[in-house]
Amino acid sequence: MGPSKSKGRRFPLLPLRGLLVYPSMVLHLDVGREKSVKALEKAMVEDNLILLCSQSEVNIEEPTQEDIFRIGTVANVRQMLKLPNGTIRVLVEGMERAEIIEYTDQEEYYEVIARELPEADNNDPEVSALMRTVLSQFENYINLSKKVTPETLAAVSDIDEPGRLADVITSHLSLKIKDKQEILETIDVRKRLEKLLDILNNEREVLELERKINQRVKKQMEKTQKEYYLREQMKAIQKELGDKEGRAGEVEELRSQLQEMELPEVVHEKIEKEIDRLEKMPASSAEGGVIRNYVDWLLALPWTYTTEDDLDINKAEQVLDEDHYGLEKPKERVLEYLAVQKLVKKMKGPILCLVGPPGVGKTSLARSIARSLERKFVRISLGGVRDEAEIRGHRRTYVGAMPGRIIQGMKTAGSLNPVFLLDEIDKMASDFRGDPSAALLEVLDPEQNNTFSDHFIEIPFDLSQVMFVTTANALHNIPRPLLDRMEVLYIPGYTELEKLQIATRYLLPKQKKEHGLQPEQLELDEEALLKVIREYTRESGVRNLEQQIAALCRKAAKSIVTNESESIAIHADDIKDYLGIPKFRYGMAELEDQVGTVTGLAWTEVGGETLTIEVTVVPGTGKLTLTGKLGDVMKESAQAAFSYTRSKATELGIDPDFHEKLDVHIHIPEGAIPKDGPSAGITIATALISSLTKRHVARDVAMTGEITLRGRVLPIGGLKEKSLAAHRAGYKKILLPKDNERDLRDIPDSVKNDVEFVPVSHMDQVLEHALVEQAGVH
Repeated sequence: MGPSKSKGRRFPLLPLRGLLVYPSMVLHLDVGREKSVKALEKAMVEDNLILLCSQSEVNIEEPTQEDIFRIGTVANVRQMLKLPNGTIRVLVEGMERAEIIEYTDQEEYYEVIARELPEADNNDPEVSALMRTVLSQFENYINLSKKVTPETLAAVSDIDEPGRLADVITSHLSLKIKDKQEILETIDVRKRLEKLLDILNNEREVLELERKINQRVKKQMEKTQKEYYLREQMKAIQKELGDKEGRAGEVEELRSQLQEMELPEVVHEKIEKEIDRLEKMPASSAEGGVIRNYVDWLLALPWTYTTEDDLDINKAEQVLDEDHYGLEKPKERVLEYLAVQKLVKKMKGPILCLVGPPGVGKTSLARSIARSLERKFVRISLGGVRDEAEIRGHRRTYVGAMPGRIIQGMKTAGSLNPVFLLDEIDKMASDFRGDPSAALLEVLDPEQNNTFSDHFIEIPFDLSQVMFVTTANALHNIPRPLLDRMEVLYIPGYTELEKLQIATRYLLPKQKKEHGLQPEQLELDEEALLKVIREYTRESGVRNLEQQIAALCRKAAKSIVTNESESIAIHADDIKDYLGIPKFRYGMAELEDQVGTVTGLAWTEVGGETLTIEVTVVPGTGKLTLTGKLGDVMKESAQAAFSYTRSKATELGIDPDFHEKLDVHIHIPEGAIPKDGPSAGITIATALISSLTKRHVARDVAMTGEITLRGRVLPIGGLKEKSLAAHRAGYKKILLPKDNERDLRDIPDSVKNDVEFVPVSHMDQVLEHALVEQAGVH
């Protein structure tokens, strides 16, 4: 398009960076680019008019035609001032819009031909309404934005021309050049006002959001600052008072404790993390107490501390012998462990299970083991524990959560290698809260217990150096997988001689001391002690014996205090005066041979016992009656003995039809006590045959063994305990299954010397030894 056609004029062009001038605007510009300076000089030489157009990109140093917007503002240069740094400051006043038609020169400076775009007057009522709306929106904008002064609103309100109003308001908004250029390029006044209204609406929304965000941030800042100041004041007050009760003091104390301790890295990090959490937590928070409790537990556990074992075997043996008489096998096992420890230096702690009747010294032996090794000793009782959490602990999320008994025991011990006694392991029960014996599997497995996991502590704990000792009265109550992990040592009970030694060496001196008696103030001779053992106690252990000795000490103490005598000597004949009538009869149950009465031997959790079995035969219809609170197995043994007798009736000289003509009643006295097990089989058969043949049974014979229908004698358990019981009762001959011959080596010599052991493999042999010919009756 040529200049003549478009009525364009020639103007020097000044490209603006990051700036835009509207018509009717007066402002200062700093001009520094060479081409721009020359364009200014050209304008000053001619009519002071120059075209001001903005660049689309701010950082272009030498813009081309494409980089400069086509529409700009013709401005009048009012003033020009050269600054010391070579820049020229000019005062320009925008006149009106103009559109570049073509560039005539770009070498020395930019020169263009441009067409001026005058504004049309527009007095349309719609435009007036738009003007009012724009003004009210601009007022809202000023209220929200602190960048525009309220005076500006007063100045703008006086403008009548809609186009100029739009330009002035836009010039006061902080918009991008692109948006400002859009307003400049909108020649139509109504459209310009509408565009401006859109922009104002958007800006207002953005500003409102900004204000909301700022308020929120400010509130947060104020709260944090306030808390910080209050905390600092609190610290200052506590420091002034020398008070360490507050959370800060608590945290400081925990940190100093942590620094003093040598802990594994994992534990150290965990404690540090929890202390940091505790520090950030408000004092009123309940969670704070939970964390404090957890940190206290972690700090109290012996993560690295171990006591040094005393590896002197002779000294250990001496300690064990000092505390206990007998118990060779358990003592030997402890000394073996010590010997290996000496050679290997470090070894996984063994897991011993001491099984035996009450009162034989299982618990006190564990205490002695700890003393002989110079280790710490800790004991927990598992009797009646029926909750898995008792062993493994509760999760920290529960109110009042605590670690399990194992971790509690380790805290009590205070070292990583104590002797840890788990008492009464056979008395655990299980219910809906889980099976505690299953939780013990990990504790008592040497392959797993180096990373024992407690629900409360959460960090794996090393139990591999602990020497676990468990005690039980009976093995059959211990679950198989648990039993599998332990080394079982039987403590069968004591013979009369052993009890005498224990009473003389340990029980009597101990009870004298406990009752405040000097050694010479009470004298008990051997005969008296033996009488107490035989006639006032019947047990495998020595607990009742100790109680009887304690009773004697009490009587002696009373006599001494009431000045009846200065010292007391008790002989066998005096025992009755002190302890009353004997509770048990020493010697055999029967004083003469009997028909249909045989002594059997039974094993119970409290040791061996003698059992009298009676059979009586009366005319009737062949009924078999069993009484004496018998268990199923014992009833079946009686049935087997009955069937065997029927099958052998002719050989034994019994009427083959006796089962149709006679009623048989088998009774085991002490009817209130439950009795079970197969080992009374041959005893019942002997009593039955004796009753049917009217042959007497030797009164000094006791027997034990299971019977088959063909009369074979099968092996039984608990021979040592049963032998001790027979020996206690004064029996001279014990019939035992041939397969149990191997167990005879465990029987003490003092029993073997007094009792004859006869191995039998068939019922014929039993009858041969047990029945005696009747005198004068056929």
